[in-house]
Amino acid sequence: MTSTDAPAAIAPAPPVLAEVVRSGFTEGHHRGSLVLLAADGSVERTLGDPDAPVFPRSSNKPMQAAAILRAGLELSGERLALAAASHSGEPFHLELVAKMLAEHGLSAADLRTPPDLPLDPVAAEAYLAAGNVRERITMNCSGKHAAMLAVCVRNGWDTASYLDPAHPLQLLVGQVVAEAAGEPVAAVGTDGCGAPLMAIGLTGLARAFRSFVLAEPGSAERRVADAMRAHPEYVAGTRRPDTWLMAEVPGTLSKMGAEAVQAVALADGRALAFKIDDGSVRALGPVLARALELLGVDAPVVSRMGRAPLLGGAVEVGEIRATF
Repeated sequence: MTSTDAPAAIAPAPPVLAEVVRSGFTEGHHRGSLVLLAADGSVERTLGDPDAPVFPRSSNKPMQAAAILRAGLELSGERLALAAASHSGEPFHLELVAKMLAEHGLSAADLRTPPDLPLDPVAAEAYLAAGNVRERITMNCSGKHAAMLAVCVRNGWDTASYLDPAHPLQLLVGQVVAEAAGEPVAAVGTDGCGAPLMAIGLTGLARAFRSFVLAEPGSAERRVADAMRAHPEYVAGTRRPDTWLMAEVPGTLSKMGAEAVQAVALADGRALAFKIDDGSVRALGPVLARALELLGVDAPVVSRMGRAPLLGGAVEVGEIRATF
């Protein structure tokens, strides 16, 4: 560096969203960004930089499911909820994925999901105890992939390349994401399941969820929202916060994504989205509960989701708690 060179600007660290407190001692922090939208869609509160693009991961699934409907596949009820799911791999999830594939002349061999175990630890233990091994159909995104394959069959599109970003279906997904978010897709990557992944800001993600719950009845977006809210156990599983929230707060649309992303829209248009920078899902519940409290949600499920105890010798000795 010469004497005339200015030092490079250092971006400020994102704010702390949650702290890890053990035995009264703060031993760690989880930083990130968050946005809250009022019922009229205006920004009510921000932390960090919610306009910076992120990969929403599976929080993009409602938009992917809407694109599948727009492409002409007739889905409803549990099948449509499963098309937007990160399912737990419980038996009822796997049975319906297999049915969806068979209904279109497909099988689990057509899936391009990586072989995996059930996402839910209890389901995974039972699955392994029964002598099963990792399979493509067991991966938590297999419902989405089954629907993507089915719409390809319906339209005569190539099924072998359905995950190619240039495939007609994936191009349509990109359009739906940009329309719902109200902003262009900033980058395209590859999700853990192998599907193309569109980056948008957290504010755009919150706007997208808000647009789904307020969409005209019968539209692709509203059909996805209605199916997810009517069948939340197919969106997640019997032991998952997304299921609890949609089941216990009427009209709520909720979907988490990997790397600690969460988006929620309430029936009246209030919405939130956040990402924890280090990707730690252990802080997701406390941050989500606090964000819902700030939006005025008063329900027992909020307190339940917000509890994240820390154990020492099998005894509760601390907690992970929101700091805002």
